[in-house]
Amino acid sequence: MIKTVEYVDGMVRMIDQRRLPLEKVFVDCNEIDDVANAIKSMVIRGAPAIGVSAAMGVSLGATSIYADNFDDFYSKLEDKCIPLANSRPTAVNLAWGIERMKRVARESRLLSIPELKKKLKQEALDIHKEDIEANMAMGNFGQTLIDDGSTVLTHCNAGALATAGFGTALGVIRAATNAGKTINVLADETRPFLQGARLTVWELMEDNIPVKLITDNMSGFFMKNKEVDAVVVGADRIAGNGDVANKIGTYMVAVLAQKHQIPFYVAAPISTLDLSLNSGEEIPIEQRSEDEVMTLNNKRITPEGASAPHPAFDITPNDLVTAIITDKGIAKPPYTISLKNLSEQ
Repeated sequence: MIKTVEYVDGMVRMIDQRRLPLEKVFVDCNEIDDVANAIKSMVIRGAPAIGVSAAMGVSLGATSIYADNFDDFYSKLEDKCIPLANSRPTAVNLAWGIERMKRVARESRLLSIPELKKKLKQEALDIHKEDIEANMAMGNFGQTLIDDGSTVLTHCNAGALATAGFGTALGVIRAATNAGKTINVLADETRPFLQGARLTVWELMEDNIPVKLITDNMSGFFMKNKEVDAVVVGADRIAGNGDVANKIGTYMVAVLAQKHQIPFYVAAPISTLDLSLNSGEEIPIEQRSEDEVMTLNNKRITPEGASAPHPAFDITPNDLVTAIITDKGIAKPPYTISLKNLSEQ
């Protein structure tokens, strides 16, 4: 299995996803700020992977704290978490991972400071393990929705590289393949960061799952020609009503899928659900540098003086979503009820 992120020798080690598929390079983070910078610069990406990395980052931050009592320790820990929490605003797993670690710290306030640091490291390792288990459970639920012989279209990369392992959307595809089904995949290239072209295609080829790369503006063509049986994507945040924030371009794919009566499935762990939000209109959308749109391999591809807005995510309304596949089960409309019920399991 691809090791996206791991805690090893007192460091958080990540595969540098900016360098794939041409180079397999790892980045070692020794401090919490290193983790924040890695998330912000997209060394690591994907909501679940960001959540796991954030938890490990909090543990790194805790390790470097010198304090005589819990109150002093916790105050310093909160300060260290601020840059990490601000590294990427849309993926709710980032805040979830940080808050879970802080909660464990508060609940363990009676431990000695050295024991508290050990407790936080173990919690980060548990979060890593739980994410892999959640992805496998999600895959097993989701594969029941995919028929043998299907061609599945996916957008961005919601695979092992976007998680601690196995993947969300690609986990569904992997589980279907493991169940003996023949599955073919169409992978959107996913401009401007090319996660589909660079990462999804690489992952599936590594697993010998048939995949073809298409440009983002080809999906309608293949849907109209009845060459797509289902769409499966991941999510960075899901509001309480089932509105989904995912990589920019997801909304466009969902509209096309509904037009052609193709089921549109979202695969995400319960940790990606944000019941505090009534709708997707409340989800903050990260705005990234226009240089990422106007350059390719560090070479400018548009005239000097041009401008390029770059929202990194968009919101897919719940009425375009056929079902949401989670590690607790499959949610179907009305999502305000089904998602709440799954979150309480």
